[in-house]
Amino acid sequence: MRVLVIGSGAREHALVLALSRDPSVIALACAPGNAGIAGVAETYGVDVTDAGAVAALAKEWNADLVVVGPEQPLVAGAADAVRAAGIPCFGPSAAAARIEGSKAFAKDVMAAAGVPTATSEVVDNPARLDAALTHFGPTWVVKDDGLAAGKGVVVTADRAVARAHAMTLLDNGHPVLLESFLDGPEVSLFCLVDGATVVPLLPAQDFKRVGDGDSGPNTGGMGAYSPLPWAPEGLVDTIVSTCVQPVVDELARRGTPFTGLLYAGLALTTAGPQVIEFNCRFGDPETQAVLALLRTPLAGLFHAAATGDLASAPALEWADGYAVTVVVAAEGYPGRPRTGDVVGGGEAEGVLHAGTRRREDGAVVSVGGRVLSVVGTGPTLAAAREDTYRRVVGVHLTGSHHRTDIALRAANGEIEVPS
Repeated sequence: MRVLVIGSGAREHALVLALSRDPSVIALACAPGNAGIAGVAETYGVDVTDAGAVAALAKEWNADLVVVGPEQPLVAGAADAVRAAGIPCFGPSAAAARIEGSKAFAKDVMAAAGVPTATSEVVDNPARLDAALTHFGPTWVVKDDGLAAGKGVVVTADRAVARAHAMTLLDNGHPVLLESFLDGPEVSLFCLVDGATVVPLLPAQDFKRVGDGDSGPNTGGMGAYSPLPWAPEGLVDTIVSTCVQPVVDELARRGTPFTGLLYAGLALTTAGPQVIEFNCRFGDPETQAVLALLRTPLAGLFHAAATGDLASAPALEWADGYAVTVVVAAEGYPGRPRTGDVVGGGEAEGVLHAGTRRREDGAVVSVGGRVLSVVGTGPTLAAAREDTYRRVVGVHLTGSHHRTDIALRAANGEIEVPS
């Protein structure tokens, strides 16, 4: 099978590495890729938001399967264009990708499907904002209704901060979604979907805040671990039956079946699991941890999802133990990141590239905010943490920063699920 992956982050590097270990994959390419991916797969330049260009590359390269990593090309219709070219694609249509592209649409789907989620209100003009804010908080949850790369959310106990963020979004023409705050530990669950059948992967937990102790602003994600030693028995089955399968069924009922990876972000509240958000693709950095433990060949699973045949796919096989991912970010991230610095240690095992490129002189330099993801494994979560942070020490990037507490509370047995 000739497989083309679309994207340039550490998530795509993890996907490419997993696909490279699949004996059914005879050729592997990634567009546009990065410096790390170029060592594993052919790379090609493409504007991932240009659906026609993505499809043209897939056709020119004679791809048997296209795997679309980021949300932007999916919302822009890349999967539709690839399928129109007669090539199977792992990724939802633009219509189904609205589950991430519009939070208001996602809320409407969840309401119709009876999925437990936070109460919410969409505000599209400043005149309604103050009245809407009185219905929520403290704590206030203020979200950009569209795509924001994980950074359009503010969670705060300060009404003035909430209002300021909402006004910034409105002033830029973005509708605002206000939500009730869901307390309890968060869970990320990835599910392979072929329009009807749902196959869950291992649950994970990610860390959005930039600093230790969940301090500072939200980011695209600073680390993750999988699986969850504190998860209640049957949690994954409960999430699938009450949250994921109903949404898949509702999207099919609307004539927009979901094919690809459906990501459920949830809070485990006193009332049980409640959905914070749905995404239409693999999450970053959870993917790096989850795929480090998957032993089932990936290409066959993706092809089965893309062609409506997941029900006949083999049961998933997983390695024992745990995996931990730590993101090494550039100075200034999640604001304006410093770029152009030489990255040292990027070729080591367990180091996945995100914001990197190779200079003409051969040096690998930083070109984005989240530069690397470092992944370690171990028989226990504590051992996996130790393995990961040992690898982090071997990475060198001037001015970089990373969290030192990824998975620490879980390893110490400090996470409790409300009953």
